[in-house]
Amino acid sequence: MAADPPAGYPDMPDPWTLRYQGFDPAEEGLREVLCAVGNGYVVSRGAAPESVADGVHYPGTYLAGCYDRAESTVAGRAVTNEDLVNCPNWLPLTFRPAGGAWFSGPPAEQTLELDLRRGLLTRTALVVDGQGRRTRLAQRRLASQARPHLLALESTFTPENWSGPLEVRSGLDGRVANTGVARYRGLTERHLVPAGQGADGTGLLRLEADAVNSPLRIALCARTGTDREHTARTECREGWVARVLTLEAAAGRPVTVTKTVAVHTSRDRAVETPLLASRLLAAEAGDFDRLLAEHALRWAELWRRCRIEAEFDGVGPLHLNLFHLLQSHSEHSVDLDVGIPARGLHGEAYRGHVFWDELFVLRLLNLRFPELARAVLRYRHRRLDAARRQARALGLHGAAYPWQSAQDGREESQQLHLNPLSGRWLPDHSHLQRHVGSAVAYNIWQYYQSTGDREFLATAGAEMLLEIARFWSSAAVHDPARGHWSIRGVLGPDEYHDGYPGQTRPGLDDNAYTNVLASWVLARAQDALDVLPGYRRDELRERLALDTVELDRWQVVGRHLHVPFHDGVLSQFDGYERLAELDWPGYRRRYPDLRRLDRILEAEGDTVNRYKASKQADALMLWFLFSAREVRDLLRRLGHPAGHELLRRTTDYYLRRTVHGSTLSSVVHAWVLTRCDRRASWHHFRDALVADLRDSQHGTTAEGVHLGAMAGAVDLLQRCYTGLEVREDALWLDPHLPSALGRLELDLRYRGHWGLTVAVDRRTVTVSLHRDRQEPVRIRLRGTAATIRPGESRCFHL
Repeated sequence: MAADPPAGYPDMPDPWTLRYQGFDPAEEGLREVLCAVGNGYVVSRGAAPESVADGVHYPGTYLAGCYDRAESTVAGRAVTNEDLVNCPNWLPLTFRPAGGAWFSGPPAEQTLELDLRRGLLTRTALVVDGQGRRTRLAQRRLASQARPHLLALESTFTPENWSGPLEVRSGLDGRVANTGVARYRGLTERHLVPAGQGADGTGLLRLEADAVNSPLRIALCARTGTDREHTARTECREGWVARVLTLEAAAGRPVTVTKTVAVHTSRDRAVETPLLASRLLAAEAGDFDRLLAEHALRWAELWRRCRIEAEFDGVGPLHLNLFHLLQSHSEHSVDLDVGIPARGLHGEAYRGHVFWDELFVLRLLNLRFPELARAVLRYRHRRLDAARRQARALGLHGAAYPWQSAQDGREESQQLHLNPLSGRWLPDHSHLQRHVGSAVAYNIWQYYQSTGDREFLATAGAEMLLEIARFWSSAAVHDPARGHWSIRGVLGPDEYHDGYPGQTRPGLDDNAYTNVLASWVLARAQDALDVLPGYRRDELRERLALDTVELDRWQVVGRHLHVPFHDGVLSQFDGYERLAELDWPGYRRRYPDLRRLDRILEAEGDTVNRYKASKQADALMLWFLFSAREVRDLLRRLGHPAGHELLRRTTDYYLRRTVHGSTLSSVVHAWVLTRCDRRASWHHFRDALVADLRDSQHGTTAEGVHLGAMAGAVDLLQRCYTGLEVREDALWLDPHLPSALGRLELDLRYRGHWGLTVAVDRRTVTVSLHRDRQEPVRIRLRGTAATIRPGESRCFHL
């Protein structure tokens, strides 16, 4: 990294290690998130095993797709939320010299190291009890990538100045609640109730819990053992069970205890019951070293498929971002019917819901793990009927995908949100971000362009695309005065503006990003039909009752949606130019951090709806999704002869008025600026790359990582600075390396090729294909066209 991190931030002594020294209560939540271990099925925060949820520590564990719905009373109103469940705590493990107090932390000394290459969290500590007895503690922890239902914790105790009986207590705790986000406190927190606990004759612990309002059962079994002679007893009460081992310890002689835990749920496939499956797996699992060896082998495979060699000083944060992405969504997620939660499986922010962030994640996965991208799109397809119901509820046709999704695909957006600065609960209109449907459509088409997977398009993708296009066509209303069509009452990606000043009706008219994307969707829907085999095209049209009259309407609407402009730039929405300018110098003097400008203004009795101020990129998102040439073509299709200077003017205009209140903002601005200001682009890239590592949003990372920003920062290297695009059945390259980036080399998967290497430096681009039986790849680079066959390599001079 460019400089030593500020005090309180972790150290990365090498590109594959994250290290924390000592214990800082103020940073504990951040540390727990960044040191989490997981495998796509389960993620467990890096909390100390002896800790409990006490306002400093939060030993949360989350299982993909496990939600519970509960009702709460907020500001006198009954509201219902569906939450990702904080699952029974598998971690509890503590110790004491006989006659002492159970160790509850913090230790006198401590070092944490997360090995990103192997997915292993190591803790070394010195514990001094009330009688001055010193014990060295070494712990290793993993969530198996080889066996996704297994977690393991190895603890080694070495007395320094004492000998005698040592007691180790290893437990399972089902008395958990969702209390990890302070602003949600006061809402219903309890989502699990105990359903049984105990131990069998071998000392194998079991614990079951049921969700309060959903048909979910979770079962854990734990095996705790040591190769030293010992005695053991079981302690048990409702929702909690533990095994206590007593063994002789001697000064200078290490004692190792291993805890292996299996977890299953009623959502899992190919199990008779969750309890039986967990009991069998925990009983047969190998020792820690064996589990680590097979786990490390799987991580080695993942890192080979994610290879990015980049010549700059931030490779460590790059690996950290990829690590947490692969822990949140992996091969173990494919059969679970789950989306990608915006905050990963690392905490309870946004209640574990799925937003549009997959737009940033799938662009990366399409060219690395297309099977994972396809699984996310299947998640969306299974909820197509829910999106159709939502459209009907709005009095429209087609499919309206929800801004927030969880288990069954209904709209999960909150009705009220708390401004912690004013203490007021305010109406929440974020569900009006209808552009999420266009994000789903974009992801479908990008997946198809990257993979050539016509089977998916024929069986699922085209149907979703057509229904999203149908929604946009029915949402558009004709404005005779302008001779255009309008889409009214929506929110754009900015999120700050949710209505016009002085009006009670929420929503905005003709958000430029929404309208241009709707036009693009209407065009791609026809392309999707054209790609399908004739018989399948006819089947779909018959199934959807899609006639020529409707298709013709799509083309009319798609070419005549209103796109507002003012002062030579793209307007964020119709009427944006009438908003007031904020006193930026004055507010920057009064508030050192303006990222939550909306909350600041509301607390002052004002509203951000009055001002030309943005939380994050909105209109500029167009240049994030499409090349400059494609944006010009899209606008010309809508009747606007956009010139080459539009990008620079629009970027300069909104950049001066954007506070970057979202981690996604730096990703988008880095992408857009690479076409007009590479130095500024690199600055935003570096901000995006370390957004979670340095907790740039001041405390939010402790509630969960920001997966969209993590993936987006990696994709800036993969696709932005290489100028890599997939369209028109070809791989397009147009490199724009910032001066701080010397060289890039990537291994990609593209249309069945598992070994496509792209190497970029200041003078050349080299594309190589491994030998296989796949079709040749078409390359387009700055006016040059080439076809590369398997086993060939081609060097292009810039």
